[in-house]
Amino acid sequence: MNAAVEPPLGEPVVVGADGSEPSLRAVDWAADEAVLRGVPLRVVYACLWERYEGAALAHDIGKPTALPLAQDVVGAAAQRARDRHPGLRVSADVVFEEPEYALVREARHACALVVGSRGRSGIAEMLLGSVSLAVAAHADCPVIVLRGGHDNQAIPPVHGRVVVGVGKDAKEPAAVRFAAKEARRRGVPLEAVRAWRCPAHESTDHPLLSGEPARLHEEWAVEELQAALQDLPPDADVHRRTVEGHAHRALADASHSADLLVVGATRREGHLGLQLGRVAHAVLHHSACPVAVVPHQAHDA
Repeated sequence: MNAAVEPPLGEPVVVGADGSEPSLRAVDWAADEAVLRGVPLRVVYACLWERYEGAALAHDIGKPTALPLAQDVVGAAAQRARDRHPGLRVSADVVFEEPEYALVREARHACALVVGSRGRSGIAEMLLGSVSLAVAAHADCPVIVLRGGHDNQAIPPVHGRVVVGVGKDAKEPAAVRFAAKEARRRGVPLEAVRAWRCPAHESTDHPLLSGEPARLHEEWAVEELQAALQDLPPDADVHRRTVEGHAHRALADASHSADLLVVGATRREGHLGLQLGRVAHAVLHHSACPVAVVPHQAHDA
C-alpha cells in the first residue's frame, strides 16, 4: 500500500525576527496566524551588518563566526513558535541583507507577512520603526504590524471583533475580503467603518437647510459602505458603521476594542516612495491593536 501523500499547505506566513521583544511578539502572532490558515510558518532574520561586523562581535563573546549569532536568534524564534503550536511546520533562515529589502522579497511568496512595531534599534515603543513602515508600504502581500503593548495572540480572540476601514474606492475591496476572512477564521464579527465629512464650504447658516449637506454626505457614505460589502458571503457576520470625522481618528478609536484593524493601500506601478496613503500611514502609528495593510493594484487611466 502506498503511503498517503500530504497535500501541499500553500504559501507560508512569514515573520521577521531579530531577537527584540517586539519581534518575539510578532512570532507569537504569526504562529497563531499560520495555524488559523493551515499553512507553514517561515521565520526570517535579515541583517546586513552581521555580514561585515559579526566576526568581530563573535570574537569578543567567544563565538567563532558571525553565523552562529544569527542562527541563535532565528533558531530561538523558530523554537518559540514550535513550543506555542507543536504541530506547526516551521522553517527558519538567515538572510544577510537589509531587513526591509529581504522581507519585501519574502512577501512575494507569502500569504501574509508579520513584523513587530520596532526592531532592536527601536527608541520608543509608541513610534513605528522604519523597517516596519517600509515593508508595509511595499510588500505584495498583506502585512500585519504588531503594535506594542497589545496582547500578542491571534487565537483565542481577546476583544472578539475585526475592524476594516472602508474608503471611497469601493471598486478595490481587497481589504474588505481579507478582513472578512480573518473574522471568519477567528469566529468573530467584522465591523466595517466608513468615515465621512461635510466640507466646510457646503455648510449653511439657514435654519431650514443646516442639516442637508451633512445628511447627503452621510447617505453617500452609507451607499459606498454597502457597495464595498456587496460581494461578501450572505452569511457573513458584518456590522456596518458610518462615522462623521477623519478616517484615521475613527479607526484609531475603533482599534481600542478590536483584535485586528485592516486597511487598504494602493500600489501604483513605477511609483517610488511609501505607497500607503494618509489613513494607513496614520493608523500604523496610532493604532492600539495590530494593523493589517492589504495592498491592491491601482488601474491608472
